[in-house]
Amino acid sequence: MSSSLLALVLLNNPVTPDMSAVAKVLHARHPELATETMDDGRAQQAQADSPLIRCGNELVAVMSMPAPIPDDEGLWARAATTWPESKAVALRHRGHVIVSMLGKSEQPLVAARITTAVIGALIATMPECCGVVWAGRVARPADLWRETSRDSFAPYPNYPFRLWVDILPFRTGAKIAAVTMGLSAFVGREIEFVTGKLTLSALFDKVAGLAVYLIEHGSVVKDGDTIGASASERIQVRHRNSDAFGGLPVFYCVDEFKH
Repeated sequence: MSSSLLALVLLNNPVTPDMSAVAKVLHARHPELATETMDDGRAQQAQADSPLIRCGNELVAVMSMPAPIPDDEGLWARAATTWPESKAVALRHRGHVIVSMLGKSEQPLVAARITTAVIGALIATMPECCGVVWAGRVARPADLWRETSRDSFAPYPNYPFRLWVDILPFRTGAKIAAVTMGLSAFVGREIEFVTGKLTLSALFDKVAGLAVYLIEHGSVVKDGDTIGASASERIQVRHRNSDAFGGLPVFYCVDEFKH
């Protein structure tokens, strides 16, 4: 399995998904993907008890587990910043479904899109779903995932990257900053952005824009590069291990503006 993009769908009660129903909903939600599964003019239908579903040229494994996922205090503390009920959901769930593309895609974005689409269809067919943990780093409510995953194959930059990446604010001295969680599944590093000039809203926009760019293009920003949206904007990027987050590998960004 592609462990870096492995997802866990939390269930209030353990249940095995009907994969034929999942395939039908996937076809309805993403006809562009279903077209790729045609074979000799006939759509390949997943058997109800099969743990595999074919999406284009890829196979996705869907395995039901009759037990809760291991507790992760850090995960649920991060989730609570945007999902207040997350800790209660984590405590009450009694089963989960593992979803992961078999093999390793050359492009993590391809694997993310396909896996996200399958999870959306899975949630749409299973009222027991109560949450999704993505790549061990990001937790989101099932309802949000079901709706947002409709954009799994939207063109850049409109795909649902906020299902995959958290952006978390913090302070460092007199400055504000933000760090991502989840981006490393795509490019091996997170973003840590420190600013003494931007508002919090503008900081989030900068981090989100850079995260989506990296997801789309890969780890193309090199150590020491200077990036910016205009000639007057200067953002220095260094590859380093974060002092604030236990040596986490990051793209460390500091903004400088020339006037």
